[in-house]
Amino acid sequence: MTLTVLLFASYADALGRSTLELDLPPGTTVEELLERVRAMAPAVTLPRALVAVNQQYAAPGQPMAPGDEIAIIPPVAGG
Repeated sequence: MTLTVLLFASYADALGRSTLELDLPPGTTVEELLERVRAMAPAVTLPRALVAVNQQYAAPGQPMAPGDEIAIIPPVAGG
């Protein structure tokens, strides 16, 4: 299945782009997706990333479906 992955802030900077198209097996979970992205940029720290699937925050074990839009959002600090 092909997934569109949107990257923001430091994640986009580390990978040099703001969007990825990834081919993954059906039923891939959010955590498995993060492992794949980590492998692409080992210097990027993703454990605290928020992940949204189709504009809804997702749990690590949530499976994804073909055509889902995924957003990997770094933690933010405000003040």
